[in-house]
Amino acid sequence: MISVDTALNTILQSIQAVSLETLPLSQCLHRVLAETVISTVNVPSFANSAMDGYAIIAADSQTSHPLRLKIIANIPAGVAPTQTIRPGTAARIMTGAPMPMGADAVIRFEDTSEYIPTPDAATDEVWLYQAVSAGDNVRLAGEDIQAGQVILAAGHELRPQDIGVLAAIGQANVTVYRRPRVAILATGDELVDLTEAIAPGKIRNSNEYTQAALVQKYGGEPLMLGIARDTVADLTAKIRAGLAQQVDLFLTSAGVSVGDFDVVKDVLAAEGEMQFWQVAIKPGKPLAFGLLQGTVPLIGLPGNPVAAMVAFEIFVRPAILKLRGLLNWDKPMVWAQLDEEITNSGRRHYMRASVWQEANGYHVTTRSSSVRVQGSAILTSLVWANGLVVVPETVTYLPPGSMVQVWLLD
Repeated sequence: MISVDTALNTILQSIQAVSLETLPLSQCLHRVLAETVISTVNVPSFANSAMDGYAIIAADSQTSHPLRLKIIANIPAGVAPTQTIRPGTAARIMTGAPMPMGADAVIRFEDTSEYIPTPDAATDEVWLYQAVSAGDNVRLAGEDIQAGQVILAAGHELRPQDIGVLAAIGQANVTVYRRPRVAILATGDELVDLTEAIAPGKIRNSNEYTQAALVQKYGGEPLMLGIARDTVADLTAKIRAGLAQQVDLFLTSAGVSVGDFDVVKDVLAAEGEMQFWQVAIKPGKPLAFGLLQGTVPLIGLPGNPVAAMVAFEIFVRPAILKLRGLLNWDKPMVWAQLDEEITNSGRRHYMRASVWQEANGYHVTTRSSSVRVQGSAILTSLVWANGLVVVPETVTYLPPGSMVQVWLLD
């Protein structure tokens, strides 16, 4: 068996980011930028009012109050002002409207006769009841973004707020990495699909659906190939059919342990190059990796559903993220206080867990009323869990109260 770190490094060394495509901005959510974006414009492109009020010369307001100013313009948003503000004058202005020439501040309506009852105020004048300073309530040109500024770096996954910033600088099309295509193949004579009747000795093909959902979660495009039976001929045909669809990564489940009918590793050796097939991990020791036709990485996951999902998080998730062009694939984690003792067998153990926050920090348990064992076939334990406690291979015992690393699944 090889270590988890060696296995992951071996896999990632064989992974290269996929090709690029240019898409309309509206289709780029969760895509990864292939090029650094530099703004060619200022945002905002003009000085504008930060609130509804009156554009004035700030020095005018630095006198006794109330102060009368003559209203010479009304400036709504989207209209360029034509009047110049001079001492003793003001322009009524709406939020986002361009500042008129001469004005250097905005006094809000609430501090004027617009809101404060002033019976003596004429219709063409405003009375000020507060002083303002130059720059008050004014958004300067380039206050948010300046021309020549780096907005987003290559390798950044686009979030809704990033889409908004790109829209603000007029980036109609964006060059991104395409979604990696991931072939998913379940193996085993015991498997039946969802609509088939269950006969003695048969089980549902849950792994393929779990893995397809995980591929989607981490930004890939799943290609579900169905079930391959435990024969060299059928498995070879299914693998070749998947490769013909120009996939970037190939996933299988089951068929990589030491059983008489575990043929994935044999077919992999025949169709490409196999690099390892056992990892010092729990659950998920039978895990294979190799290259099909010299270029397409194949990860052979265990057959037990929990082991397959845990192995996916550890090995497949980083591979998909690297394929997508991301530069960081660390799993979000916290340190938490363990509620019960843990024993370990000498492999790195990823234990299903529930983690929560209290006043003194995070707490975690690997047990519940329905989960008292960490068996690799108990898929419902992953429905209960929101994290994985990582027990290092060098640790054989942890007492209650120990601080442990917890990977966050949600």
